[in-house]
Amino acid sequence: MNSKPQKWQHPGGKLRELGAEALTDAELLSILVAPGIKGKPAERIAEEILQRFGGFKGMANQPLEKLLDIKGLGDTKIIRIAAAFEIARRIVNEVLKDREEVQA
Repeated sequence: MNSKPQKWQHPGGKLRELGAEALTDAELLSILVAPGIKGKPAERIAEEILQRFGGFKGMANQPLEKLLDIKGLGDTKIIRIAAAFEIARRIVNEVLKDREEVQA
């Protein structure tokens, strides 16, 4: 095994090698908003989103139109983010439903 620290070109490579749990919130979000735009890489766009809304929880409570204010985000990237949040909501709802059934 190579003992040198690995430098990934994109967080997707880091995810593939180390697993999703090894990525920061900004790295995970940058995968959804990639590619960046000239002068503004996807990770910087992701960091700006997280700072503006205070993290994933704050993002989840915003209308999608507010994301359009961020340079580097267009319809396609916002739709990806919305889909990821909906997947997360559905997982949470399934887990909560399963817990309710077990307690009943």
